[in-house]
Amino acid sequence: MFTIRKYVLAQDLEEAYTLRKKNKNNVILGGTLWLKMGDRSIQNGIDLSRLSLNQVEEEGDSFCVGCMCSLRDLETNQALNQYFQGAMKEALRHIVGVQFRNTATVGGSLFPRFGFSDVLTIMLALDSYVELYDRGVIPMKEFVALPVDEDILTTVFIKKDNRKVSYQSHRITETDFAVLTCAVSYYKGKYSVVLGARPKQAVLIDNVELKDGKNEQEVEAFIAQVVDQVEFGSNMRGSREYRKALAKVLIRRGIREINEMEEEGQEK
Repeated sequence: MFTIRKYVLAQDLEEAYTLRKKNKNNVILGGTLWLKMGDRSIQNGIDLSRLSLNQVEEEGDSFCVGCMCSLRDLETNQALNQYFQGAMKEALRHIVGVQFRNTATVGGSLFPRFGFSDVLTIMLALDSYVELYDRGVIPMKEFVALPVDEDILTTVFIKKDNRKVSYQSHRITETDFAVLTCAVSYYKGKYSVVLGARPKQAVLIDNVELKDGKNEQEVEAFIAQVVDQVEFGSNMRGSREYRKALAKVLIRRGIREINEMEEEGQEK
């Protein structure tokens, strides 16, 4: 539950940023779905709805996603899903329910860097960048390492680089938070793996070599090296040991799915 003393419909980003910097209790409002799960008093609730930041646009070599874009719009965007083999839809379709995803925003899902975030997991597997009002454009993998501050996430850029991507997750029930999330991407002969809901923040592992994704021995060695670099923890949804074992299964499935994509591409 939260209370807002004053609601502000921002006329531009400068007004929103000035208010945000003035007081730590001035908050940018997305869908407010995660806010309502906490208990706080907000001085100024700042709404960015008038700033045309709710679109997914295809511009040259990138997809541009505004911070006020709903997760449902991201999930159902045909161009984005066609380009990345349906990985975005697979990453988002489990999040609570359609009504929730119609309200939850990209900015509200990414800016807090939640450990359970499916959105963060899939974005790290892509060549993606965030535009922050004050700091400017930075790679997603740098953004996740930054502390949460008073800046404003305005846009996400996803490069169209022809990579293959597979998204995997495991949940106790269909719409629950994931026990573990996993995204595997393949680009120019190299594989990268992202593991989230560990239950810590998603982490990108991209410095492990896999020469042949179809060679079972090499795949198993690759998986072992990746998992050894990741710290897992325990919570009510699963133990550290269970998550570690689960990671091996999900990574293996991701590599197998990418192999199938490669084979389909060669047949066309």
